[in-house]
Amino acid sequence: MGEIKELEKSLDYQFKNRDLIIEALTHKSYKKSYNNERLEFLGDAVIDLIVGEYLFKKFSKVNEGELSKLRASLVNEKGLEKLAKKIDLGQYIFISLAEENNHGREKPSLLSNAFEAMIGAIYLESGLEKAKEIVLRLLEEVYPKIDLKSVFKDYKTTLQELTQARFGTTPEYSLIGAFGPDHKKEFEIEVSVKGRKLATARGKSKKDAQQKAAQKALEILEKETSE
Repeated sequence: MGEIKELEKSLDYQFKNRDLIIEALTHKSYKKSYNNERLEFLGDAVIDLIVGEYLFKKFSKVNEGELSKLRASLVNEKGLEKLAKKIDLGQYIFISLAEENNHGREKPSLLSNAFEAMIGAIYLESGLEKAKEIVLRLLEEVYPKIDLKSVFKDYKTTLQELTQARFGTTPEYSLIGAFGPDHKKEFEIEVSVKGRKLATARGKSKKDAQQKAAQKALEILEKETSE
């Protein structure tokens, strides 16, 4: 378990309210009277706004659809996990022993949620400009080049091209279920090819879950080819 002062050094930011940052770093498994889910909800919206404004100003000739793809790639679970790992956020999170033994500090969902909560805490005590300064600095350190080609990977299209070439057919995506409260809904999608179930994945939207399922399916098919 790391000291919060080390996290502050990584962020170049000193927290004013210790209770607030402790709440932001507390996973629900820790069984306290508080956890980071409310701050995560707030941080999610703050990060969306920061990255949306950043892309809007950076790419004056890019249309809305491509801007949306870029933002989704940067602020999805995988994207935020990268930012969290840049500051070794996992070592500062309060989690249960069971979650610790289950490699909780390395889980993408736990890391991305804690990052959102931390930014929510910074926004509450220091405002949007400070939150923006920290998010954009980390973003540019993690992504030296930000454009559609280098950031956005359309796994669905790649999988479709592969299955058409190899099997003469396209993948089928099925919704298995939706989970969680309305403000934090997760969708589980299954992808299959010619009746063969290849992979399932969850995401914050159906499209996000489809991309993740397609990515897993690609890894499976590519591994089979190399064996």
